[in-house]
Amino acid sequence: MCTTLSSLEKVCSIHDLQTLARKRVPKMFYDYVDSGAWSESTYKRNDSDFNDLLFRQRIGIDVAQRNTTSLMAKTPVTMPVALAPVGLAGMQYADGEILAARAAETFGVPFTLSSLSICSIEDVARQTSRPFWFQLYVFKDRDFTRQLMERARNAGCNTLVVTMDLPIMGQRHKDVKNRLSAPPRLTVSSLMQFLNHPGWCLKMARTTRRTFGNIVGHAKGVTNLRSLAVWTSEQLDASLSWKDLEWIRDQWDGYLIIKGVLNTEDLNRTIDIGAQAVVVSNHGGRQLDGAPSTIRTLAGIVEAANKQVSVLLDSGVRSGQDVLKAIALGAQGVLIGRAFVYGLGAAGQAGVAKALEIIHKEIESTMALVGETEIPGLGTHNLIIPGHFSI
Repeated sequence: MCTTLSSLEKVCSIHDLQTLARKRVPKMFYDYVDSGAWSESTYKRNDSDFNDLLFRQRIGIDVAQRNTTSLMAKTPVTMPVALAPVGLAGMQYADGEILAARAAETFGVPFTLSSLSICSIEDVARQTSRPFWFQLYVFKDRDFTRQLMERARNAGCNTLVVTMDLPIMGQRHKDVKNRLSAPPRLTVSSLMQFLNHPGWCLKMARTTRRTFGNIVGHAKGVTNLRSLAVWTSEQLDASLSWKDLEWIRDQWDGYLIIKGVLNTEDLNRTIDIGAQAVVVSNHGGRQLDGAPSTIRTLAGIVEAANKQVSVLLDSGVRSGQDVLKAIALGAQGVLIGRAFVYGLGAAGQAGVAKALEIIHKEIESTMALVGETEIPGLGTHNLIIPGHFSI
């Protein structure tokens, strides 16, 4: 633990955490996070398009007192950031979802648990004291899907994030080559990876949570690795439609967020169904390769939403400056995925806390240098938007 904490003393950025995670996490699980579909063009574009936006520096403004608190999907937050749902987070670090949820709770931002988490809904609820958000995949087994919602409700979750952009699985070449699974298959390659990461192995050996905790023992007939593999390969539903979302709206009486909106047509359908918020998302570039970046898409969706729903954003956010650029273009808040997972892989709960501290410091410092003291004051007047960057 002392070694972990001392390594964090020299960390200045999310990139530093990424470097540590690459050293500590076995390749198949590091690659699972650090990858995009096919050519990874969307994955790369999410990042580069943030860099195209510049800040407008201001001087002579009293910025001695700055306030980063905000409201995000009706949740009070210390900064407009939530931890995004990330599958297999518990394979980055033992009991990873629990540790990330604790870090988020301590910092005062929401944590979103993935349907495909290693730690179950009940695991996270027992280890935390505040409601977390739950992300739902709509599986072919609608009864199991309904049970997931019931379990989330019973655990105190009042916000449901429905991911709609996964009717089929986008191919990530790295996952195919690494033969990714949870728990991992024991092959010569995987065994060598684990032996080269003894710290990771030791912690994983001390936990019983090494497979999909929300599925094994809950889905009908899923009791072991073989039955789990069969079940997961069959459960993504290419027939997923707006009717299914209407069914979810009828089942869920809490706050409803729809994740995966990239155009105004889909935005309007979510408004008609009665969702309270949308996440402008391309799944971090992990699904449709060749899709536009979320930051380029954001302003048009904010305008079309016309405050009928809250607009959030994910994909490509790696810094507090990225957070502020999204806020300036109209997002109410952002969800960070890879940024916190790098921290988790690097140092567990302390690493996630470090990621949040870095982002918060970057937000607060940048606000001062652009002459703003509160999150609601940010707008396009804080940005220099190049001509080729249409908003």
